[in-house]
Amino acid sequence: MFELGGLTALMLVFALIASSVRILREYERGVVFQLGRFWKVKGPGLIILIPGIQQMVRVDLRTVVFDVPSQDVISRDNVSVQVNAVVYFRVVDPAKAIMQVEDYMNATSQLSQTTLRSVLGKHELDEMLAERETLNLDIQQALDAQTDAWGIKVSNVEIKHVDINETMVRAIAKQAEAERERRAKVIHAEGEFQASEKLLAAAEILARKPQAMQLRYLQTLSGIAGDRTNTIVFPVPGDFLELLMRSKIPREEV
Repeated sequence: MFELGGLTALMLVFALIASSVRILREYERGVVFQLGRFWKVKGPGLIILIPGIQQMVRVDLRTVVFDVPSQDVISRDNVSVQVNAVVYFRVVDPAKAIMQVEDYMNATSQLSQTTLRSVLGKHELDEMLAERETLNLDIQQALDAQTDAWGIKVSNVEIKHVDINETMVRAIAKQAEAERERRAKVIHAEGEFQASEKLLAAAEILARKPQAMQLRYLQTLSGIAGDRTNTIVFPVPGDFLELLMRSKIPREEV
């Protein structure tokens, strides 16, 4: 009977030791409560707790990658789109993460969804498609400002997809086509304007040197003669025509 009692006491001691020993990994911390009151944050390594008096809650300090489900967003220009994103966050203050919010994972998830809708709703569709880096930064700063009280640091937010219905896709395609046509017309007009400026400059140079006009005339004749054609067109200077019109030679002789 004595041996049985000693064995029971020894087993009880081992049970108490086992219940009081905790081992925390390098990326884990333990928030310890003593008689229900916060005591301290301990870890990593071997942690000794007083059974029945102290309790510990494990907190993972690694970065959590959370996939925000697709959210229906109405942009500032009244376009309905579906947007999903990825949020990267981690716990920087284990005590706040446990005591300031009931479930920091779920709280951060819900806050990410509402912040995504509210921030993107302030921007137009073109900004969502072309300025994702700016929008990512705006969402990250808004989330980080609100989760700071929970001891959570939002390090990055990335918008994955912006889904638009087919009607809006066709409208955007027509808009892009019209924009390309507008640019083509502007480029063509600028080319005509530059060409006219060059022709005007060339005309002014030729007007200052009559010999240059003669050389240009002979060069034109040489170019025409080199073509394989039976018809040769001789360009007549305008000054020569004016001279003929002013002369008193009868029209038949001309």
